[in-house]
Amino acid sequence: MKKRTILIVEDDGYIADILRSLLEANDYRVLFATSGTGALQLACSHVPDVVLLDLGLPDIDGMRVLTKLRKWYEGPVIIVSARNQEREKVQALDMGADDYINKPFSASELLARIRVALRQADKISASSASPEMSYAVGDLTVDFQNSRVFVAHEEIHLTRLEYRIVELLARTPGKVLTHDYIISSVWGPYAQSDNNLILRVNIANIRRKIEKNHNTPRYILAEIGVGYRMAEAESRLEESDKARE
Repeated sequence: MKKRTILIVEDDGYIADILRSLLEANDYRVLFATSGTGALQLACSHVPDVVLLDLGLPDIDGMRVLTKLRKWYEGPVIIVSARNQEREKVQALDMGADDYINKPFSASELLARIRVALRQADKISASSASPEMSYAVGDLTVDFQNSRVFVAHEEIHLTRLEYRIVELLARTPGKVLTHDYIISSVWGPYAQSDNNLILRVNIANIRRKIEKNHNTPRYILAEIGVGYRMAEAESRLEESDKARE
């Protein structure tokens, strides 16, 4: 099986060495850049499967690198940064990052996030040839073709807006969608995206309808202060405090 290639963009040599050793030990091929310019050149010449991008680079801010990458690069970009303010996380996700991990990070979490990103990229690639007709995880099924939702084979009545939220999340399971992105996609580009109350109310209503216990959700999971993601179909569903809201 061909090794997956990961581009590390990190100007701290110590952290870069840790990342390189970790990834190579897990059978990934590693490319390494210490600057934004070098990262863009390597990405163009090698087209890696995943980019791990630090934001504090010596020549170009990581956000600008992300913007330039997203003009043509369609693979997963995971931000690995010491910047931990929510607004920066939201900005990075809105600009096209697939995930955001704070330093310091655990090796197991980073590897898990990479696996999720690769699975999602593989699904998107496969769907271009064979579009997904439905999403299923646990007892939940979303029938995209007929705009219907079932729990344990019983149809659940959702309002038009509730269904649009569920479908939007279910189309990209495992990926965090920011509050602003969901609001803009469902209510339109002129919605007041700085007010998340209407979204929170709709999410709460959806959870009451599809979750066995809406206080410990298994399907629609919250990334506090950032957005929501739908549980992955292949993953083991876990109840976590982080997913509660």
